[in-house]
Amino acid sequence: MKYERAILISFIGNYLINNIVAAIVAVLGLSGNTTVQYAVYIALASIAVVLFTWWYLKPLAKSTALMDGAIFGVIAFVVAVVTAFISGISGVITQTGSLAQVVTVLPNFWPFLANWSTLALLGYWVIPGAVIGWLMQRMVKAPAAPMPRPMI
Repeated sequence: MKYERAILISFIGNYLINNIVAAIVAVLGLSGNTTVQYAVYIALASIAVVLFTWWYLKPLAKSTALMDGAIFGVIAFVVAVVTAFISGISGVITQTGSLAQVVTVLPNFWPFLANWSTLALLGYWVIPGAVIGWLMQRMVKAPAAPMPRPMI
């Protein structure tokens, strides 16, 4: 398993999902119905995660693809949360120029983690990753049983 590759692909994936998928959902004209917006966003994000997981798993051993896909999903979830944390801190520093202001804002990050959207984030990274891993692992051909030797 290549952790550096997992972090890089998940960072790129997180960026593209947060920008491209969110823009596609915004253009669809579903304003006023947030439930449909969230459902479409999660569906499109899951499709993107399938592609990123396949890209990550392609050069790896197929016999451990289920485990590797699930681990990739967890790594990507952690990357997404850490990216949100760092973006929040850097935004506060950029806007205020004060490290003291960061200390007052830090407690606001914990309710973000306790939100249901964090659970959705975990779901759309881990579930498709594990499913694609499982499918790739199933595609591995089992070794053929040896032919019995004729008795002479």
